[in-house]
Amino acid sequence: MDNRRKRKLTFATIGLIFLLSGVEYAVILPTIWRYLQTLNAEPYFLGLTLSAFSLSGLLSGPLFGHLSDRTQTTKKIILFANFFEIIGNLMYFMGYSKWLLLSSRLVAGIGTGAGSSIFGFLTRSTASEDRATVFAAVMACRQAGLLIGPAFNIFLRLCNFHLGSFVVNKYTAPGLFMCLLWILLQLVVVFMYWDLPYLERRKTKDSVIHKEEENTHASVEDEEEGDEEVKPLMTSQELVGSYGSVVAPDPCRKHSRVSSIHNSPISSPVTSQSHEHVTSLKSSSLYREFLREEVVVLLAAQFITLFNQTALETMVTPLTQKYFNFGELENSVMYCLGGVVVIAGFLFVRWLSKHVAERVVLAIGLTICNISCIWCLIFLAKPLGGFSWQLTEFIIGVFLQVLGLPFVAVAQVSLFSKITSEKTQGFSQGVRRSVGGLATILGPLWAGGLTDNMYVMMGVMVVLLVMLTIMLAFSYNRLVEPAEDQIDISVNGG
Repeated sequence: MDNRRKRKLTFATIGLIFLLSGVEYAVILPTIWRYLQTLNAEPYFLGLTLSAFSLSGLLSGPLFGHLSDRTQTTKKIILFANFFEIIGNLMYFMGYSKWLLLSSRLVAGIGTGAGSSIFGFLTRSTASEDRATVFAAVMACRQAGLLIGPAFNIFLRLCNFHLGSFVVNKYTAPGLFMCLLWILLQLVVVFMYWDLPYLERRKTKDSVIHKEEENTHASVEDEEEGDEEVKPLMTSQELVGSYGSVVAPDPCRKHSRVSSIHNSPISSPVTSQSHEHVTSLKSSSLYREFLREEVVVLLAAQFITLFNQTALETMVTPLTQKYFNFGELENSVMYCLGGVVVIAGFLFVRWLSKHVAERVVLAIGLTICNISCIWCLIFLAKPLGGFSWQLTEFIIGVFLQVLGLPFVAVAQVSLFSKITSEKTQGFSQGVRRSVGGLATILGPLWAGGLTDNMYVMMGVMVVLLVMLTIMLAFSYNRLVEPAEDQIDISVNGG
């Protein structure tokens, strides 16, 4: 099979992974509360169970991402992560007690950590100019899963039979259904996913570190051989595998490579200090990576937009019940229409990202989100007019919120992949997704406790968005892919 066909099948498999993650969310969420009630769970257990899924994903994301950076592979990591999804959903199906249900979501959430490895893989295997387009397509797949997920519930709610000693009903069926889908996905990954060769990259901050390491080794060799001229022994790519070399005089040649530090039984004090310095250099560069201004802005965008989104999602159902007396059918239709808008938004952003820079897309998205939040603060905290006016005000607020989401989501993840190191992209994407996971935990907790005090809840959300917009304005010029000449200047100490 040629590489082009392998690439298409691999990307299709990635889309399927994100599709199933959306289906799982949409299938389990509508019935989990009543499922917990059948197990005599207290009301606070719903929040714990939902948060457990996000918490384990928050912790596993950087770990899986770092592992993919070290091994330069993702297929085995995906297969390993999907195993947790299978076990977690099987536990959800069994459902002997509320604690087993809580544990099931905790275990299943570990599987979501594979998303960090996947985003790292996409970063390294796609061209910089195509990255926003690819990310938009992948994110749209998850939204498609959220859209079609409720359709599966139409059939699952009709289940009422026994499977051995286990009862299959509308509460346990979603767990069994998702367990089977994740098992099928394992087969798809085995036969249709390949660890594609990475594209040759532009110079990044990795090359800066490598050049600094070369300079360090050169200075060490100068100390060992006095004023003798030392030729570079290793290219920057070779330095990825090992650091430093010992140079010794040769009768026939002035300079020759004797051995690598890693192969030498005893290293001199100078070379040992050099190795320690290189190690500390790599550690400190990792910390500096996430403290840069532009990185902080994008991580803030990830947190604030997801915090606001999950807070509004939590608030919507009680609000529609209070003012419009919506039931399960009306809410399902509302979520379905919202999903259509989001998918359309991702497709539009996919087209727009080919014509304008990501920071422009991000600015457009934040503008829409600001308008949406201010609208909700004015008209939803205390709806004005009769039923028709209140419903119109609600629809406009929700429409603007879901419309702005694709702009911010695609722009920030694409920019983040460009301004962070490609060598550690899996770990970096894991950190970004963990920040998002923290937001999805805190957002529902914030909204759930303030459903009767909408001005405070919405007011804080508006303040966060305004703060993010100010941060974007001040850092706008830095939200671009680093140029090679800028990197060369930083290497030379300019």
